Parts: sequence; structure tokens; C-alpha cells
Amino acid sequence: MSLKIVVYSKSACPQCESAKMILKSKSLAYEEIKIDDESERMAFYEKCGPSVRQMPQVFINDQRVGGLAGLQAALAQLT
Repeated sequence: MSLKIVVYSKSACPQCESAKMILKSKSLAYEEIKIDDESERMAFYEKCGPSVRQMPQVFINDQRVGGLAGLQAALAQLT
């Protein structure tokens, strides 16, 4: 089963690093999109809405699963 995983993250974000480490430990490929600058942030808010402030935000097959806890829950359901 092929998963399309996208991780929106910020620099110096411990939760972002944890999410990426979980994906790497499970040998799951992912695309990381950093939203450190204003234009990247605005594009992210257009996709997710301005109320989503917590990083990381993880999408699996274009469905937002949320942050670190959401990623862990989604992976538990997939295995």
C-alpha cells in the first residue's frame, strides 16, 4: 500500500522532529514542507484554515490527520 504523506513543519519544532522520526522509524517516505516564511504560511492557512496553528500538521493521502498525536493514531489504524 502506497501512502502519500506530507508533513508541514517549522524549524526548531520538537514535535515536528518527533513526527519525522516516527515516519523514518517505520520506513515511510514523506514530503516535508517548511512554513518558516510568510508566503509559505499563507499557502498553508489557505489549505488548512487560519485556526490551525499547531505544528506539525500531517496529511496522509490528502487527508489531514493533525499533529503528532493524530499521526500516531493514524499509523496505529494503518497497521
